[in-house]
Amino acid sequence: MKLELRGITKRFGSLVANDKINLVVNSGEIHALLGENGAGKSTLMNVLYGLYAAEEGDIALDGVVHKFKGPGDAMAAGIGMVHQHFMLIPVFTVAENVVLGHEPTGILDTLDIETARTRVREISERFGFEIDPDALVEDLPVGAQQRVEIIKALARDAKVLVLDEPTAVLTPQETDELMGIMKGLATAGTSIVFITHKLREVQAVADRITVVRLGAVVGEAKPTDSAETLAAMMVGRAVDLSVNKKAPKRGETGLAVSGLTVIGDRNNKVVDDVSFEVRAGEVLAIAGVQGNGQTELAEALVGLRIPSSGSIHLGKLDITHSTVREVIDAGVGYIPEDRSKDGLVGDFTIAENVMINRSYDPPFAKGLNIDFVNREHIADKLIHDYDVRTPSQVTLAKNLSGGNQQKVVVARELSRELSLLIASQPTRGVDVGSIEFIHERIVATRDAGKPVVIVSTELDEVTALADRIAVMYRGRIVGIVDSTTSRETLGRMMAGATL
Repeated sequence: MKLELRGITKRFGSLVANDKINLVVNSGEIHALLGENGAGKSTLMNVLYGLYAAEEGDIALDGVVHKFKGPGDAMAAGIGMVHQHFMLIPVFTVAENVVLGHEPTGILDTLDIETARTRVREISERFGFEIDPDALVEDLPVGAQQRVEIIKALARDAKVLVLDEPTAVLTPQETDELMGIMKGLATAGTSIVFITHKLREVQAVADRITVVRLGAVVGEAKPTDSAETLAAMMVGRAVDLSVNKKAPKRGETGLAVSGLTVIGDRNNKVVDDVSFEVRAGEVLAIAGVQGNGQTELAEALVGLRIPSSGSIHLGKLDITHSTVREVIDAGVGYIPEDRSKDGLVGDFTIAENVMINRSYDPPFAKGLNIDFVNREHIADKLIHDYDVRTPSQVTLAKNLSGGNQQKVVVARELSRELSLLIASQPTRGVDVGSIEFIHERIVATRDAGKPVVIVSTELDEVTALADRIAVMYRGRIVGIVDSTTSRETLGRMMAGATL
């Protein structure tokens, strides 16, 4: 089925999320929609899937214009979508999830589960999915759950399949398997729209590439084009994708974690007997598929979660049961994974956010009062030094782009004397240009002789920044390896294999 988007425009108030976008996806083609977070890719696909109504433009399938009032209309027309966050019921079987909302019925309108099982088997065998229709979804690994989502779409006769950031929760091996599945689907005639910001994956699997920047199409590219060329199209300028760093000059142990166990919100062990050390002048990256305890580990290190057992030592200081303020006062810098929730106050100005965790001490406080003159001087300097693109320091944080919001957080945390830096997903939702800048600052912190802990699900980021890599799986560290370890080995560790 040939898909055409003609002049699609979608606005949210004064924000133009999609600006007269044209896109053609041919039958049996893998068409990558490449762009940074916030470029308008997902908005465009939500218009296609009937979740949003466009103010202007048409959607045509095999030359016939369609008006979708909701996802049901889109699915009926042959469009399927696999969202970044899976839409599955964990306690249902695969077959039950696949037919949910379109249940086949038998005598007396009872659910015909055998027909559902047969459909799952047919699709699984045709494309080599190897999915048991009677397996509970909650018992399946993430990669298999994604295949269930694809089966759901195919079971409803999807001729155009939209995959929205499909590799965000996959190991490298699962990513490779998904790419094989995509090629098999395309060979069978399915048209695929592949939404991503990952250059490596686009080059590996796409037939054609459309690049979107700031809500508009800026051009088409070929998968044979260099990563630098693609990145420049995404950002609008040349970008150095490499991280330049020298061999580490390691000093004394800066952080020592021993036997750390953290109980999660569901009364389960989210961090299970974790031990590691980080020395001054080195970067230890905590790698793993999202949801394996990395977030809770980082929160425990900064006092946001109290461990049930084990210890955390910052140099010779025991901070196992310290409050967040005590940890910050001990010199720990923390870049949280969710900047809007934990890193910034959106309704505060840049200047107010810069002083938010030091408002009670000089140079931001003079006695019981805020030193506004000093704050103004410091905020202006940080805006300049960290290249924050803003009209002024009194701009509200919520009015900045994602990349500039992250720069404010990084500037605040790195602008004081640190004994340890913890950066959790430091470049999530950040444009390629800002990634380059933030990586440089993290390496500079390490080169200044500070211990650094990076938590990231981006394997390229992990291998680029780390001196050593600790891989977490189901709350435990399955191994700590050198940064030169192959992606294949790291992928197996991320799936639970021990060395």
